[in-house]
Amino acid sequence: MDVVHVGLIGLGTVGAGVARLLLTRRDLLEKKLSVRLNLKTIADLDTTRRRDLELPPGILVRDASVILNDPEIHVVVELIGGMEPAKTFILQALASGKHVVTANKALLAEQGNELYEAAAGYGKDLLFEASVAGGIPVIRTLKEGLAADRVRRIQGILNGTCNYILTKMTEEGSDFQTVLKEAQELGYAEADPGFDVDGFDSAHKVAILTALGFGVRVDYSRIYVEGIRHISPLDIQFAREFGFRIKLLGMCFNDAEGIDARVHPTMIPAQHMLANVNQAYNALLITGEAAGNILLYGLGAGEMPTAGAVVSDLMEAARSVANGISHRVPLLGFRRETMTPSRIKSIDEVETHYYFRFSAVDKPGVLSMISGILGRHGISIASVIQKGRRSQGTVPIVMMTHRARERNVRRALEEIARQGEVGRPTTMIRVENEDETLESGL
Repeated sequence: MDVVHVGLIGLGTVGAGVARLLLTRRDLLEKKLSVRLNLKTIADLDTTRRRDLELPPGILVRDASVILNDPEIHVVVELIGGMEPAKTFILQALASGKHVVTANKALLAEQGNELYEAAAGYGKDLLFEASVAGGIPVIRTLKEGLAADRVRRIQGILNGTCNYILTKMTEEGSDFQTVLKEAQELGYAEADPGFDVDGFDSAHKVAILTALGFGVRVDYSRIYVEGIRHISPLDIQFAREFGFRIKLLGMCFNDAEGIDARVHPTMIPAQHMLANVNQAYNALLITGEAAGNILLYGLGAGEMPTAGAVVSDLMEAARSVANGISHRVPLLGFRRETMTPSRIKSIDEVETHYYFRFSAVDKPGVLSMISGILGRHGISIASVIQKGRRSQGTVPIVMMTHRARERNVRRALEEIARQGEVGRPTTMIRVENEDETLESGL
């Protein structure tokens, strides 16, 4: 076979990047492949919008069925995002004997198990390198580079919008709303930023990483998700005083009690590998039993980084077509029959360290009252910062704890909130502390 024909569904930002690479880098791709990748058809509902892209005549159509029903097309690329009609298009493509490449992290996270079963049943590849961290090759690293290792933990900065906002808040002392507005004006944040700043984008990626890292079927609804809206410049200032930085981390750990998969703002030591990943960059820290710590860093989004990841999957699919094979590597790196449903811990079961910021009435005995309640719930204080007295009103009392269980922390904070001496809701941020960092070899 001399040519592998490709059908592209979706000509948005990433789709345009994919088309650009396929049309302008033919010579480079052919040097690396035994076949030629031919972009035969592109389907997009908007065929009239002007794009900074010169397409061959007649290649652009409105109806995706033109691609799905074309027996000459070997590989379908789905880049429209969302649940439907993306899911239907993928299933139809697999059923018609075509390999599929997608960047659709939300669909894979929430309904991926059905798609993986369909791909296995039809004997076709479903490739999704671009679904996590854009141009950073984390999927292939987990599936192939670390195939002989047992992954113990994955921690990552997985959303460039949140990382940009937290970086600017840290560097400039600005509040969340001010930096968010700036990020929207610069194009780093959407007009409706909730999907990013409330943590859901990162959670979708954590679901995919959990399946790949530990060989389990993931129930996305079990992943704890918390965003960054409540982070204030004051918390960033106190974090710095303790020697920490605040990042939105997505993480998954595997131990004898189950899988701990969650997304939330996290304080990490200033010397941690992820602490100085700034602006819109992403990074993933993977810990394996044999390899130890591996850091992957780069642009996690954007037209060309993500398009490059899509085309790398297209090249993998083209090799499968040329050699008449599929599933050279299992879809998630593990044989399908060995993958079992995962037990993801509830957030109440999590044990970690904590940062608290109380707004307390400035009078004697308040600190001892708070400490007493925490002690009764089994929460031990590691350090305290109490700012100077005021003539009236409240002052911040900031504490860092030793390791504690989340269920106990929540109960203690609820009891403290009922005390008249403590004002507005307490700020609580989970902490990956220096002891844990040393234990993991960072």
